[in-house]
Amino acid sequence: MSAAPSQEALALTGELTFATIPGVLAQSAEYEARTDLPDRLVIDFVGVSGVDSAAVALLIEWRRQALLRGKTIVFTNLPANLVALARLYGVADLIQTPAV
Repeated sequence: MSAAPSQEALALTGELTFATIPGVLAQSAEYEARTDLPDRLVIDFVGVSGVDSAAVALLIEWRRQALLRGKTIVFTNLPANLVALARLYGVADLIQTPAV
């Protein structure tokens, strides 16, 4: 898993699984620590190749952290299986951005 900040987006690649989540959390903490962090945080999943239920917990944690910081968080290019897991657990509304 690698994550690279790109202007206002954090682009994720690789797998989001129980095994990779600790590293992803560490990388996202570096992103959150930026002094120029925008009010609208975008996390792009276009390069994510696989997920398990730990990815759902990760997104909820990121949403919680954004709220604590007074930021808006947007998840883009969510994998269909991640959205399906979130629906199964009844938390899809927490990870999807409402259409404007």
